[in-house]
Amino acid sequence: MSSFEVRGGNRLKGSITPQGAKNEALQILSAVLLTSEPVTISNIPDILDVNLLIELLGDMGVKINRTDRHTCTFTADDVDVDYLASDAFRQKGGKLRGSVMLAGPMLARFHKAYIPKPGGDKIGRRRLDTHIIGFEKLGAQFSYDETQSCFRLEAPSLNGAYMLLDEPSVTGTANIVMAAVLATGTTTIYNAACEPYIQQLCNMLVRMGAHIQGIGSNLLVINGVTKLGGTSHRMLPDMIEIGSFIGLAAMTQSELTIRDAGVQHLGVIPEKFSQLGIQLEIRGDDIFIPQQDVYEIQTFLDGGILTIYDHPWPGFTPDLLSIVLVVATQARGSVLVHQKMFESRLFFVDKLIDMGAQIILCDPHRATVIGLGRKNNLRGITMSSPDIRAGQALLIAALSAEGKSVIQNIEQIDRGYQYIDDRLRNIGADIVRKA
Repeated sequence: MSSFEVRGGNRLKGSITPQGAKNEALQILSAVLLTSEPVTISNIPDILDVNLLIELLGDMGVKINRTDRHTCTFTADDVDVDYLASDAFRQKGGKLRGSVMLAGPMLARFHKAYIPKPGGDKIGRRRLDTHIIGFEKLGAQFSYDETQSCFRLEAPSLNGAYMLLDEPSVTGTANIVMAAVLATGTTTIYNAACEPYIQQLCNMLVRMGAHIQGIGSNLLVINGVTKLGGTSHRMLPDMIEIGSFIGLAAMTQSELTIRDAGVQHLGVIPEKFSQLGIQLEIRGDDIFIPQQDVYEIQTFLDGGILTIYDHPWPGFTPDLLSIVLVVATQARGSVLVHQKMFESRLFFVDKLIDMGAQIILCDPHRATVIGLGRKNNLRGITMSSPDIRAGQALLIAALSAEGKSVIQNIEQIDRGYQYIDDRLRNIGADIVRKA
């Protein structure tokens, strides 16, 4: 098992460019199964989860021409549908929660799909009800094989339907949209997720010949077509990585420029970090964070303690709450972090407390951070990364701490952040990967 050895306290300087969006990639790559014609995808993040999904597509018979590490052309003209029923697919697909995204396109084009029991982060319950109920409303029949821990879906034909989603699930919305574009008739999805990743998927499908109205809203109307064609698509910059770099600059008192940040797609992310007292300037499509010795957390207008919580788009993404929590430890002031979606995502705070942070874990969903205002620096310790986002948050803490830190289980970080050690070294970080 690999680890990072980090010596903190260095002020970083320079520019860094975010990778392609991980959460968008898992949807876009699955959508290549909707057509037999070539689909070229660029700005693909070179990370474990995405590469595993590309491997799965290859195992299914999709022809893959990888121009470079970030550009691929996919041709799904000879898909082995029965591969999805194999032990090999269940074992490999079960390691990747993103494999659930294959179900919608497979059901639409080949009328059957298999979903292995999902893997991924251990951050709490991540149910598939929204996906399954949506498929059922389109006419699919659902069964669960307990012996193989696998969901099976079949549909001789899919027919448009009206559905009000019980939650605006991003992956659920994407999966249902991909199934509906080839269904007969009109599908209306209310309470749909409207994140930039969903907008990107819908715009790509439209270029392939799909008829989708309401893109960017929570009401999607899809008129099914009989066939989709090929296209090309470029993924957005990863908003989670951009938020991480803003937090990194503040924690390490560094001057950084985030290049090509896709500012128009960031929503409230810059505003939330500004509420923590972090100065930043938007320069075209770049974000400049000046060196700042002290940043002070704002209060509400009535003087109450600031609360930052996750909420479906255009609210604040839950994937950045771990970063917000870490950054607040060295701010001046206090903040309540409320993680609504996953009941295990805040449990990594015990490592931060061991590093010297003042945090009260109120319950599995809420933590109060008392900012130290740099009166006492964090200290390096040995710790383990529990999931992708907490791992990146701990890495930021280690880069700002005094002394040496060792972060184990960094495979979790590699699942979401490409070449992160190389890229951080390029701006002055003291970080070494140990086998």
